[in-house]
Amino acid sequence: MEYRETLAAVAYLVSAVLFVISIKRLSAVRTARQGNFLAALGMFIAVVVTLFNQGIVRYEMIIFGILIGTLAGAWMSIKVQMTGMPQMVAVLNGFGGLASLLVAAAEYEAGHSSDFFTLLTIFLSVLVGGVTFTGSMIAFGKLQGLVTEKSVMFPGQHYFNLFLLVVSCVIGAMISVEYDALNNFWYNSFGSPAPSKELLIISISVISLVLGILLVIPIGGADMPVVISLLNSYSGIAAAMTGFVLLNTVLIVTGALVGASGIILTQIMCKSMNRSLLNVLLGGFGNAPTVASSTAGGKQIIIKEVGVEECALLFDSAASVIVVPGYGMAVAQAQHVVRELSEQLEKRGATVKFAIHPVAGRMPGHMNVLLAEANVPYEKLYEMDNINDEFANTDVCLVIGANDVTNPAARHDQGSPIYGMPILNCDKARTVVVVKRSMKPGYAGIDNELYGFDNCLMYFGDAKDAIGKLVAEIKTLAH
Repeated sequence: MEYRETLAAVAYLVSAVLFVISIKRLSAVRTARQGNFLAALGMFIAVVVTLFNQGIVRYEMIIFGILIGTLAGAWMSIKVQMTGMPQMVAVLNGFGGLASLLVAAAEYEAGHSSDFFTLLTIFLSVLVGGVTFTGSMIAFGKLQGLVTEKSVMFPGQHYFNLFLLVVSCVIGAMISVEYDALNNFWYNSFGSPAPSKELLIISISVISLVLGILLVIPIGGADMPVVISLLNSYSGIAAAMTGFVLLNTVLIVTGALVGASGIILTQIMCKSMNRSLLNVLLGGFGNAPTVASSTAGGKQIIIKEVGVEECALLFDSAASVIVVPGYGMAVAQAQHVVRELSEQLEKRGATVKFAIHPVAGRMPGHMNVLLAEANVPYEKLYEMDNINDEFANTDVCLVIGANDVTNPAARHDQGSPIYGMPILNCDKARTVVVVKRSMKPGYAGIDNELYGFDNCLMYFGDAKDAIGKLVAEIKTLAH
């Protein structure tokens, strides 16, 4: 028995090391696939060792669950398009939280633990797991268009949230006490038996599920990348708490890694938006009034539309080009024609770079993933801080649907909901070409001042179709 326990401890250590290395590998696009494989290998080792070490009596339900999960994962990998990745990440975060809630609740019902620390972690696992599940489902609904992307609030909502937190802490204190001691205290104080274990765990579960809805529903669509990152952190924290409940080392390590990395990423994204996490959680851009699509900052926007022929001549004569991808590229699945455009321009001697804003798209790294899928060389992708100074010396800047992250109002309009948010300096390029389907505002609900600038040209159309026509026109110029 000691031999098996030692072997399991060593295997868990190997899994933990693989997880740490995988996170390091995932920090760079070039090594991300290797990092993903190492994480999967580490989890496989942990699962196999756990199954053999815990003396499981019946494997039928476990095998059934593995089959269902495998089929669901295979289906999602085939069917879910790249534009749906943020929604899938939100769903997976939610399922992780739900798993933590169910395991902790089952452990409390079974009465295997009676010490204060374990009972406290059961409460925290249920609370954080429930918030993660319903919060992630609301985030999924907002991203999928099933729930309004705008902020949804009712009078006194923050006070009601605070009330629920206080009630949950009271119930948590009751759960954290050994039940017989709680029952004796309750009987001596109130002359009746304490609430049953079932009632306590169901109550905290319901409160956590309601809190998850109320905490995410006020957050506008523009803040969804931050919310997804934060919920990912929550799922890790819930898993770590469950690890303490089950006394499972690798689960504690895994949950801690996910929780910590999610919090760090959330802080980075909040900094990129010049927002505080508290500001995001209390309701974001969804609260901003929508400005009519023909005005910005109280001034009439006069746009200059360009056709494919003029646009092709402009790019054909450019020596330097910076491409700014946004959610419009993701929706149109235009990453492959964008890569083809960059190749055509490079054949003509132009330098092509891609400027990536940290919150472009609907999840962290959304644009990086799309461009990597299209085999755009990693070295051509530049983070905002590393390329912003180059716009002033660039002939043409091509903006594909990126709205709020290129809006100059963020620099000077104190009444704008995006005021203070670091943006890409597209307006400083000699010529800016914006590919959009319409003049519809972005998530922040405001017009982009850039579209009225003298150096900005609007090239309307679906990104994939419009850029495809542009590539074809550029090719004709070579003959």
